[in-house]
Amino acid sequence: MENKVISAVRTFANSINSGSKVVADMTELIEVTSQLPLSSFDYWERIIRAEFSSAIKGFIPPKWQFWSKPRELVTWLDLISWDGYKREKAVRALSGAAPNTFFFSLAVRRLNDWVPQVRKAAREILPEVARSTDPAYVADALCIALSNWNSWGRIEEGDKQVLLKIISEEEIAKSLRSKLILSASGPMPSLFAQLGRTQILDGQIEEIAKSAIQPSVRAKAYRSLFEGHVVWVEGRKWVWTDIRYCEGRLKPVVGERKLEIETPLIDLLQRSSEDRSSIVRRVSAEILIRELGNLGINAKVFAERFASDCSHAVSERGEFALKKLDEAERTNVF
Repeated sequence: MENKVISAVRTFANSINSGSKVVADMTELIEVTSQLPLSSFDYWERIIRAEFSSAIKGFIPPKWQFWSKPRELVTWLDLISWDGYKREKAVRALSGAAPNTFFFSLAVRRLNDWVPQVRKAAREILPEVARSTDPAYVADALCIALSNWNSWGRIEEGDKQVLLKIISEEEIAKSLRSKLILSASGPMPSLFAQLGRTQILDGQIEEIAKSAIQPSVRAKAYRSLFEGHVVWVEGRKWVWTDIRYCEGRLKPVVGERKLEIETPLIDLLQRSSEDRSSIVRRVSAEILIRELGNLGINAKVFAERFASDCSHAVSERGEFALKKLDEAERTNVF
């Protein structure tokens, strides 16, 4: 794949250098980058930047071009130029739709650019580019960005608000909800939490809890329903554990948003206790223990069901619930 990428970059650079076209030919580059795994984005970005820079600098123009002013064509690949001025110019030149997920990701990553002017340009331009781009491309790019933005050292709160605004666009929100349900792999639990910052999941969380392919996503959705709020990691801050020896650790900073839940607790327990995954049933058993005093005669029914579960993590919680119920009967606590 690396050889294909290098070849496509050189072909693209040659189409610029030839001087025969008003618009550079991106056909091969788009086809190749559409196949790249976004999980290795840093690696591919470095490869493409180096090859493109080398191809452009190494070009020797034909004799007739020595007497004419060289054409300066701003391209999508200038978004990752070594030159900050060129990156800013490239961002401000963006118009219309991004050709695929990879190129929209290039634009999104400018929100973490090391040049403030580039970040400012990205804040201003990205929403319009997102509206013009295929929602599936935008959703795929945002899945990766939202899962990693807490590790972005230069992104600011205003930059995050830009992405949250893009997320709230109707078609993009629809595509993101679909990915949460249908994706069999990828950082969907983290995506669920970050999307919970907005209202795009409200009214859909029960469907996600019921239908999401990934058990961890269903578990997270059920926990949000049980607890009445969505929780996400805002970032991390350094906390000293022993300042005398300069010892400490990074502590997660957690944010949350309240949900309006209308589904009765019994119904949620019934559905989650019958889930095919022990990950979800374990969450259900934890909630049972917490809510033992509010379930009346149903508490023992659920406790016995969990105690006989084939998963040890679930059954031990069911047994603990039965033990607590027995103690309560003897002392008339409930």
